[in-house]
Amino acid sequence: MNIKVFTLSISLFLLAAFSSDTDNNANSDITADSPEQVSATVESDIETLASTQLAELVDEYFERYLALNPLRATRIGDDRYNDRYANNLGSEHRAETTALNNEFLARLLELDAGELEAQDVLTYGTFKLSREMELEADQYPSYLQPISQRASFVTTFVQLGGGANLHPFKTVKDYDDFLGRIDDFLVLLDQAIANMKLGMEQGVVQPRILMEQAQRQLGSQIVSSAEESTFYAPIKNMPEEFGDADSDRLEAAYRQAIENKIIPAYEKLHNFVRDEYMEGARESVGLNALPNGEAWYAYRVRLITTTDLNPGQIHQIGLDEVSRIQGEMQAVMQEVNFEGDLQAFFEYLNTTDQFYYDEPEQLIQGYQGLSDHITSLTPKLFNVFPKAGFEVRRVEAFRERSAGGASYTAGTPDGIRPGVFYANTYNIKARPIWTMESLFLHEAIPGHHFQRSLQQEVEDMPRFRRFGGYSVYSEGWGLYAESLGKELGVYADPYQYFGMLNGELWRAIRLVSDTGLHAKRWNRQDALDYMYANSAVSEARALSEVDRHIATPGAVLAYKIGQLKIQELRTRAEESLGNNFDIRAFHTAVLIDGPLPLNLLDAKINRWIDMQ
Repeated sequence: MNIKVFTLSISLFLLAAFSSDTDNNANSDITADSPEQVSATVESDIETLASTQLAELVDEYFERYLALNPLRATRIGDDRYNDRYANNLGSEHRAETTALNNEFLARLLELDAGELEAQDVLTYGTFKLSREMELEADQYPSYLQPISQRASFVTTFVQLGGGANLHPFKTVKDYDDFLGRIDDFLVLLDQAIANMKLGMEQGVVQPRILMEQAQRQLGSQIVSSAEESTFYAPIKNMPEEFGDADSDRLEAAYRQAIENKIIPAYEKLHNFVRDEYMEGARESVGLNALPNGEAWYAYRVRLITTTDLNPGQIHQIGLDEVSRIQGEMQAVMQEVNFEGDLQAFFEYLNTTDQFYYDEPEQLIQGYQGLSDHITSLTPKLFNVFPKAGFEVRRVEAFRERSAGGASYTAGTPDGIRPGVFYANTYNIKARPIWTMESLFLHEAIPGHHFQRSLQQEVEDMPRFRRFGGYSVYSEGWGLYAESLGKELGVYADPYQYFGMLNGELWRAIRLVSDTGLHAKRWNRQDALDYMYANSAVSEARALSEVDRHIATPGAVLAYKIGQLKIQELRTRAEESLGNNFDIRAFHTAVLIDGPLPLNLLDAKINRWIDMQ
C-alpha cells in the first residue's frame, strides 16, 4: 500500500507551543477514490535540518523500542524478534524503558522546533507527549498488579500460542520461534509472582472480585495432556508441506514443552493466586483505595483522554449525556408504539425471544452477513478505503466469560494477517440482535477496521505513529462511526437505531460509573445499580462491564470523550464551510494522519477548514 501522508493539504496547523510558518497556498482538495490515489501533490519547499533530524530520531527510537518489546514487533508483522518474550515486569526492563524515554525526550527537545512544518509538527507533538506520559507513569506501580481478568500477559500468551492470531505458524522457523518464546514466558511468569508478593507487602493488590475470575482463566489452562491444551493447536494444524523429520521433531518438542513447562507454569501461578494472593486481595474496587490512588487515577484520566478534564468534570459530562440520549430513546419508543416507560422498554428488549438468536453460530453468521451490505454503502461517506481484509471470529472459550460483547484486533500492513472482529457468543441470550449493526459499524466498517488499517497503510508516516496511537481517538472514532448508520443507509429497523442509541448511552454511562468507582468511592454494586437503572443492559454484560472498569481504570472514558470531540469538529466544519462542506473529505482529514491527541486533532481540523 502506498498511501502518502498529506504533507501540507491536511496536516498543516499552528501550535502555540512550537509555531512555524507554513505555505498557505497549498492545494487542499481531496478527491481520491482509493488509498493508492491519495498522494502528496504538494511537497514542502525546504526539507529543514530539524525535519531530517526528527525523522532519524523517531525511527531510531522505534527500532530500539521494538527490540525491547518483541511482542509489539510481532503484532505489526515484524518477525525479527519472534523467538523472544520480554520480561517487561522486571526491574531491568523497566529501567531500560525509562532510560530510553529520557534519552529521546532530551534529544527531541534539542531540535529547533520552530523549523518544523506539516507532518513534522504532528510527529513532534505526539512523540513529545508520549515520552512525557510514559515517564510520568513511572510514579505509579502498575507492575505490582500484573494479573487481572482483562488482557493480562497470561491470556495473551494463550492467544499467541494457540495459532489463531498474532504469532504466525506457517514455516518451520515460526514453530521454532515460539518454542524459543516459552522459556522467556516462564521468566515473566515467575517475575509476576515476585511482583505480586511485593505488592502484597506494599498494599498494592488487585480487588478480590477480579482475581476470582483470573483464577478461573488460569485454571482453564491446566489440562492433563498436551493434546487437550490450546497450545497444541499449531501441531494439529501443522502445514502439510513440512517434511516428516521436522513434523516429528516439532510434535515431540511441543508435547514436551506443553506438558513439562507451560502447564506446570499455569498451575504454579494458579495455585499462588488461590493459596496466597487471594488472602491479601482487597475488597475495595476503586483505584483511589490504593496508595497515591487519587493521583494515579487523575493521571490515568489525562493519559486516556489526552485532555485536562478532571474526574469530576467527566462525571458530569456523563450525567448530562445520559439524560440527553434517554430523551432520544423516548422518540424510538413512540415510533414502535410501545406503551410504558423506558425501564419497561428495556425489560421488553431484554426478555423477548424475537430479539435474540438461539445458537452462537447464528450470531456469527449474522455479523458476516452485514459485511457486504455495509461495505457497499461506504462510498457515500468515504473516499479512501483500506486494502486490508478482516474476518469475523468467536471470542475464544477460555476468555469469553469476562470479555466484552465484541472487539477488533488489527491485522498486519502487508495483509497477510487480516484484521479480526471478535464477537462474544457466551450466553447467547445476552447478545441482542438489535445491537448488531451498531457494533459492526464500531468494530469493523467504517470503525476500527477502517481507522486502524488506513493508519498502518500510510507508508510515509513515522512507524511510531503508524503502529501507535491514542485510544481516545481510536475509540472516539469507533463510537462516531456508529452515529453514521442512518447516513450510510442502515438502521432502517427502529430497533437497530435504538441499539445505536443504547450503545451511545452505554458509553455515557461509562463516564459516570468509571469515575464513580475510582474517584467517588462507589462500590461495585453502586455501579451495577446505576447501569441497571439507566440502560437495557443484561446482567451478564453489566457484570462484565463493571469488572472491566475496575480492572482498567479510566480506559472506558476514551469512547465518549473522543466521539464528542469528533462531533464537535464536524459541526464546526459544517457551520464554517456551509455548502462547501464535503463529508467524504472531512472523514479523510480526520482519518489519514492516524490517531492524534485531541488538541492536535482540533488544531489540524481548524487548519483544514481554513484551507478549504
